[in-house]
Amino acid sequence: MKGRRTALIFLFLAAVFAAPSASASLKLCNRTGYILYAATAYAAKPNVTTQGWTRLQPGVCTEAISKPLKSPPYYIYAQSSRSHSGPSRVWGGPAKFCVKHGNFSFTAPPAARCPDDDAFAVGFSQIQTKGKPDFTETLTAKPDITTLSIARMAGLQRLLSDNGYKIPKIDGTDDKETETALASFRRKAKLPRKATDDQLFKALENAAVNIASPAGYSVCNTTTMPLWAAIGQKNGNNWISRGWWKVPPANCATAISEPLKTDRIYVLADLPGKKPLVTGAMKFCVTDIAFEIQGKDKCKERGMREVGFAETNVKGREGYVARVGPKGLIPTSSPRRNN
Repeated sequence: MKGRRTALIFLFLAAVFAAPSASASLKLCNRTGYILYAATAYAAKPNVTTQGWTRLQPGVCTEAISKPLKSPPYYIYAQSSRSHSGPSRVWGGPAKFCVKHGNFSFTAPPAARCPDDDAFAVGFSQIQTKGKPDFTETLTAKPDITTLSIARMAGLQRLLSDNGYKIPKIDGTDDKETETALASFRRKAKLPRKATDDQLFKALENAAVNIASPAGYSVCNTTTMPLWAAIGQKNGNNWISRGWWKVPPANCATAISEPLKTDRIYVLADLPGKKPLVTGAMKFCVTDIAFEIQGKDKCKERGMREVGFAETNVKGREGYVARVGPKGLIPTSSPRRNN
């Protein structure tokens, strides 16, 4: 995700003390209307240990570090699920640490280069644990979401909206429209009558992620092998190509995080040691390491390779997801508008 410009949404973090428990740990509570994925970082002198991702369901508290907190300071970074359409939401701060797509855990010196080529730095916010071995941090969004119960209902409403149901207002109110939409989704998803909240949220998220178009441009890997992706596009009067993003199986990488303002973006997807999985007629310059290259002419003369990229038509869309399957690009549906 190198080179991307992420507009962080600095929503406030409200810290609350946890009740005494048999197992001291760091717990994260989600008092927002979004499914979140969180990464944590903490000192392990002389290094910093970073790990993720912890899935945070709206209205639920989840253990992120399963041991007493003995190595302050602790940090957190969280981002909204890709199942949500529109601009991504990020909870973070100024402390830069490395993360990856897909589950990860690694230890590296602070302020050093990320330990792996497919890792990238994001901004974490420090948690004020005040030396407590057991602590709970609550992530919040709208001030009117005052309880975890309201957050749960707001999360259901948002996911229903992401799945195309008409929800007049995402406010956490258990109204008739929400109940009707929930009943319809349960039937469609064939959920058992006694399905748990966890089963319901996972079904809604899984259904939405296949049709959602988060703002920006993403590449999603539906194969069983990790792939490397690059993009090319017109930048003003010039052409530019950027890569590589490593995309693990069943994961996505965000190549552009801002709403799209162009008609076409070109994409390349490589499987290590094999022919390109996604390629096309438009030629761009690439290198074997992370790159951002101005211009697409005279690649060989400039010491680079020339490779064909596939065209994706993004005209009229703020967000586009290029889904890559075993046979290449998977055709995308027409853009869906949320209420």
